[in-house]
Parts: sequence; C-alpha cells; structure tokens
Amino acid sequence: MRTQQVNEVYNIMSLRFHLCFLVLFVVFLITPTHCLGHQCLPKQHVALFIFRDSLVDAGNNNYINSTTEVQANYGPYGETFFKYPTGRFSNGRIIPDFIAEFANLPFITPYLYPGYHQYTDGANFASAGAGALIETHQGLVIDLKTQLQYFKKLEKLLREKLGVAETKTLLARAVYLINIGFYDYGVLLFTTNSSASKLPSRRIRRYGDSQLDKCDQRGRKFVIPNLGPFGCLPFARALNMALGNIGARLQEVNPIVKLHNEALSKVLQELEGELNGFKYSIVNSYTYLSEIIHKPSKYGFKESRIACCGIGPYRGMFSCGGKRSIKEYKLCENVSDYVFFDSIHPSEKASQQFVELMWNGTPNITGPYNLKEFFENK
Repeated sequence: MRTQQVNEVYNIMSLRFHLCFLVLFVVFLITPTHCLGHQCLPKQHVALFIFRDSLVDAGNNNYINSTTEVQANYGPYGETFFKYPTGRFSNGRIIPDFIAEFANLPFITPYLYPGYHQYTDGANFASAGAGALIETHQGLVIDLKTQLQYFKKLEKLLREKLGVAETKTLLARAVYLINIGFYDYGVLLFTTNSSASKLPSRRIRRYGDSQLDKCDQRGRKFVIPNLGPFGCLPFARALNMALGNIGARLQEVNPIVKLHNEALSKVLQELEGELNGFKYSIVNSYTYLSEIIHKPSKYGFKESRIACCGIGPYRGMFSCGGKRSIKEYKLCENVSDYVFFDSIHPSEKASQQFVELMWNGTPNITGPYNLKEFFENK
C-alpha cells in the first residue's frame, strides 16, 4: 500500500479534529451543582447522546430532504421488533436501543422527531450516511457540524426547562456515543484518484490541533466503537466479485481500517492525558465482527457472509426494500440466523450481542471502561 494512501487515510480521519470538536461543544457546559427553582432530575440519572451514522441513526433521515439511498423508512426494515419501518437500518432494534435498555432508559428519540422535546433522557443526532467529513454525502445527510449545532439548540432547551445548574449536571453525567468514519472510506473505494487534492489532509490536521487548545479541561464519558473489517461486509464481497479494479482495491481496505483503529486508540490516549476528567471507551468492533464472521455458530448464527436482505452475490447489492437504485431484492426466511440484515448493517440479534459486550466486556473488547461502569459509576 502506497505511503501517500496511508497518509491520506490518517489525515481524512483526523481524529484529533472531530473528537475534540465534539468535546468542545459538549464538555465546556458542565459543572455539577444543585437545582434552584426548576425541575430537578434524580441524582443518579444518566442520559445518552448519540452522534454520526446509520449504525446508530434511529430515524433522523426520515425528516430531512434526502433520498431513499440513505433512508430506511420502508419495509422490511423494522418488521421483526417494531412491526413497521422506523428509519433504523435493521430488522429491529439497533445499538443505541439496546444500550438504553441496559441503562434503564427509554429508546432515545431522533432529535428531528416532530413535536418531541423531552430530552432529559438524551437525544439521537445521528444521520445515516454521515461521515467525519462534511462532503461525505453532502446535501443528503445531517453532517457532523449540523449535528453539533442541534446539540447546542438542545442544550438551550434544557436550560429553559431545568435551569442552568441542573442542565450542567445532566450533561456532566451523560454518556456520549460516537460512531466514527465508516462512510468516509467510500472515498478510497469509489474515487479513481483519491489524491490529496480531493481529501482535506494537512489543513484538517492543523485545525484539529488548534481546536485541542480550546477544549475545556473537564471532559466526560465518550463511547467510540472502532471500525469493523469493512472488506468482510456482504456489500464489499459483492463488489469484489463484480467490479474488477474497484473490487480489487477492497484487498487494501482492512489493513487501512487497522491503521485507522490504531490512530483512534493513540489519539484517545493523548486526549485522556491532556483533558482533565476525560474518559473514553473504545469498543473493539474489528475483533468482535472478525470472530463472529469466521465462527458464526459460536454466536448462534448460521450465516455470516450473506445478508438476509439484498440481491446479487452474497445479497451484497444495497437493494433491501426495493426503493433504491436497484429495485430487486430477496429476503431470508429466518433473520435470526444471519449476522447481517442488509448488505452493510447488522441484524438486531448481532447488535444485541455487540451491546452485551459493550456493557460487560473486558478491556480487550471494551476498554479502558465498559458501558456498565459509565452508567453505574456516576
């Protein structure tokens, strides 16, 4: 793999930039105090706030001017658990839903859900298709900058409802789930010339370093799954068979993902040392998904390479529901046998198992903290 390509990957993800950007918008708010004259929350209440893409989007894209390519508001999405499509890219519940269940919270509502303003349990800002870079699916999704603007609006609403002191307490105790960077790697797969001219590289790196100096010195609890083995998804396997040279480039994707994950771990360790009180949990998606794909029966699955819903080799063409550019699709008979529901996204059963590891996992899967520690150690 070319050195230039490795540098581009490291720079495209620019982890110091977007992690610290989130910290800048979240943690400067928070110094726990007592509520005076406003609604008071239970002392042990812990909210959940969710950012980024389709693995954690509970339906925000239903309420924006977008396309069906980045929406899941039609069947068979949602049919196993909810019995109707909710906008989740799953046959049922997704990762934040199971986290909420473990934490004794209600399902966290999409921020854009009409008329909903009960945010004391948290909010979901995620948008299917969004990446670390604004230009990823630009105009079709809620980019990170806009997600953060929404968070600021929510903070204002909370201040009006709870008062300044209680809002700071709520945000101080909260857990922040951030799913980073999956869709940005489409640049490497589908751009014939992924040169530095098409990727914001050193500029973002420098800007990220400058933002670090502005971050408040009172970080809180961030949960960040690393990237899974992209080249093992049904979508990637199908491309590898169908698209010749582009497919051949998939051979380079998993090593690139490993570089990303190494950089993520390094940056979070640096932030922990530089930001007083900053705590994080890296969830090792790569290890978990690699094992479940290679040993599905160990986890109660029969099929880990073929998607339940889709068309073509491995049912890897992204056609589930027949509303996208490819209209034909097939649907499996028993989704609980499958690791993947569609060509990219896990089934409800796989998401549930993943969250069980996030909640109680040991440091090789979830560390240096697991989710149980974040929610129960106030």
